[in-house]
Amino acid sequence: MSGGFRSRAAGRREPKKSVPATDQRKPRTSKQGGRKRQRGTQSNDPAREAALHVLHRVATDGAYANLVLPALLRERHITGRDAAFATELTYGTLRTQGVLDAVIAANSSRELDKIDPWVLAALRLGTYQLLYTRVSPHAAVDTSVRLVEAAGQGKAKGFANGILRTIGRSTAQQWFDRLMPSDKLDALAFQHAHPAWIARSFKSALGAHADELGDALEADSRRPGVHLVARPGELSAEELALAIGGEQGRFSPYAVYLDEGDPGQLAPVREGIAAVQDEGSQLIARAVVETEVADDQGRWLDLCAGPGGKAALMGALARIDGATVDAVEPSKHRADLVRKATQGLPVTVHTADGRAPGLEPGYDRVLVDAPCSGLGALRRRPEARWSKQESDIDELVPLQKSLLASAIALARPGGVVVYSTCSPDVRETRGVVDDALERGEVEELEACEYACGMAETGEAKSVQMWPHRHGTDAMFFAVLRKK
Repeated sequence: MSGGFRSRAAGRREPKKSVPATDQRKPRTSKQGGRKRQRGTQSNDPAREAALHVLHRVATDGAYANLVLPALLRERHITGRDAAFATELTYGTLRTQGVLDAVIAANSSRELDKIDPWVLAALRLGTYQLLYTRVSPHAAVDTSVRLVEAAGQGKAKGFANGILRTIGRSTAQQWFDRLMPSDKLDALAFQHAHPAWIARSFKSALGAHADELGDALEADSRRPGVHLVARPGELSAEELALAIGGEQGRFSPYAVYLDEGDPGQLAPVREGIAAVQDEGSQLIARAVVETEVADDQGRWLDLCAGPGGKAALMGALARIDGATVDAVEPSKHRADLVRKATQGLPVTVHTADGRAPGLEPGYDRVLVDAPCSGLGALRRRPEARWSKQESDIDELVPLQKSLLASAIALARPGGVVVYSTCSPDVRETRGVVDDALERGEVEELEACEYACGMAETGEAKSVQMWPHRHGTDAMFFAVLRKK
């Protein structure tokens, strides 16, 4: 399909009208299905049982819901409406967990950490249905109590029943009014189910547009749509959109939006000529390749490559330009993922620490997609907002600064370094870039020139994306040229 390849110059086209990048459909409001009992379940409620098991795994093992839930649905052969209901219950409960816990705590005679994990998971699941869905109070309470018994915690049935019935006697708004913090910012965070420190982080990153904080938090709690990338040189975005019934992206010339369905089952994805990748990530990888570099010798570097999405896009463009890409990743497992993602492309993967990768300096283009707090992708990992700590950022910033310093050292004079994070926190973004600028080895270029017409990207020369403005994750990138 190479004849349908859209040139990179086409990326500078005017953005066109698009479909929303998030799924704004109302939560499913009642148990659906009527399926026969599946082997391995203990009741005739497969959707809620699946949700309960994922909630328990996340709470006790630190598991990732977006990995555990799909595997569990396949294992138990849960499909159709039951699968959709299980997904809504799981992600919705995890996303609002802080609010749910506040309501449960206000009605429990025990501290939350003293409640059995299975019972607490069932309480959260029931409270979510009471506060955030149209499931009838009777059904929400009864099914949750049955899950407590099915989980082997029959002695706690009365305890769970009492809490949930008490919660169900008041409306969601009444509970919110009773528990709403008095501080304005804390109240906004509670209203949109975010820890207060994350709301403060977003407000700081919004700068002069802090009045958008409510919109930013609301968008951060919507389920994101699926973004696909068409591999340059093999498939155009137009061809991909036609093949799968999707919509071409607003900004990236390689992006396609998919409203629903499992992208892993799409033929272009299975064939390796398309992949799942947020449109913001595509813009960042593209910026590395599109920034003007005099006498480019085709020696490019992705210094923090795992799991390989940006390296694959850079590799596809490198193949067109006759360039090569070195990809560095310290984790062996993630390095293997990079190799898989870049198979057949001019990409060499090095399992090494990006701070001292042992590579020969002189790269024309370097990407530093630094390890970060991930605050920009909370909508994709709903449990993360409650497990992350602000102290995590303080531990990450020295690493980010070291990686950027290493990238600058590896670039040749006149070469370009793109620094990016999937976080809007100013300590991880402008703080790291400004620290590098103070050292005097690089100058900053206007990154918005490489954002394909994306507007409202911040007051600085760097680009800050937002879900509520652009439909992407809250990604950041800055473009630096070595002096």
